[in-house]
Amino acid sequence: MQATLAELGVLVDGTVVGDDSLVIQDAAILRDAGPGHITLVDGDDTDRKLADFRATAVLVARDFVPEGVPAIQVDDVHEAFAQIVVHFHPRRQLRRIGVSPAASVSPSAQLGDDVDVHPLASVGDDVVIGSGSTIHAGAHVMAGCRIGEQVTIFPGAVLYEDTVVGARSIIHGGAVLGAYGFGYGFADGQHVLSAQLGNVVLGADVEIGADSTVDRGTYGPTVIGEGTKIDDLVMVAHNCQIGRHNMLCSQVGIAGSTTTGDYVVMAGQVGVRDHVHIGEKAVLGAMAGIINDVPAGACMIGIPATPEREQKIKLAALSKLPEMRRQVKKLQAAVNRLVEQHEVEDDSAQRDDPPRRAVA
Repeated sequence: MQATLAELGVLVDGTVVGDDSLVIQDAAILRDAGPGHITLVDGDDTDRKLADFRATAVLVARDFVPEGVPAIQVDDVHEAFAQIVVHFHPRRQLRRIGVSPAASVSPSAQLGDDVDVHPLASVGDDVVIGSGSTIHAGAHVMAGCRIGEQVTIFPGAVLYEDTVVGARSIIHGGAVLGAYGFGYGFADGQHVLSAQLGNVVLGADVEIGADSTVDRGTYGPTVIGEGTKIDDLVMVAHNCQIGRHNMLCSQVGIAGSTTTGDYVVMAGQVGVRDHVHIGEKAVLGAMAGIINDVPAGACMIGIPATPEREQKIKLAALSKLPEMRRQVKKLQAAVNRLVEQHEVEDDSAQRDDPPRRAVA
């Protein structure tokens, strides 16, 4: 699968800088690249990244000219590099298999054209699966689910009753949609499970990461908006309404009945309390603890989360505490010395004063 630099330049519609007859044998990221490899660099620190350059050639942005390094200049470095990686490592083409005899499909299920159901997958009563969708081995689609066209459900995923999945969505292995919400009443000295009568609804082009969970609503749906991408190990609780094109990174936890606007970003390990609203295009920094509503467009960090500028001022002040403590100790020592000196002077003055005679 080797190729010359000129051939790769044509593949990615790029401009070759340097010897275009160089033979490239593979593609690798900068950390792993060596002789015979092409790699990529981008960002403001491109020169620094090239300081330890060991590859044969590099992909760079169209407006960057590396000195002494064979390169291909392209409009989008990552898109072009992906094309080159696929050239050297073609995607595995999965053949369509239809419904495996080893799968369990209810007679009342309705499957569209070109649907694959792999061995040991189960499809329950009254399920509807759109054309071109794939249910991988060991996935469980329970009764009443509605699966759109060209949906992929990977091994081990579980869709509880009446879950709705929009077209072209992807559900990764181990994800659970529609489990009971964590809602309990208290009666006769014990916790009693509340009503679990709702379901989960995903819009089109949603992606749910491995081992993530979206709980069903109490009475109505828990909703994940169109185009939203959810990373691995994310928890979305009952009755939440997640907007369109949100990005929820790994280990985010969102408590019940929370709502978000469109294009919200939650970085890793963000925690959101129940019944709050996160405004459109808000950005929540890693490990932010959200206890109140967040305005649209706000950038929040810290625990509890506050606006980024305010939190940075607090952190700057906090970083000065050790020095301030030393200064306070010095000031306290100086005050102590002054107090001792004043007490000595008072004692001396009292000794020098003649005693007063009592008036008859």
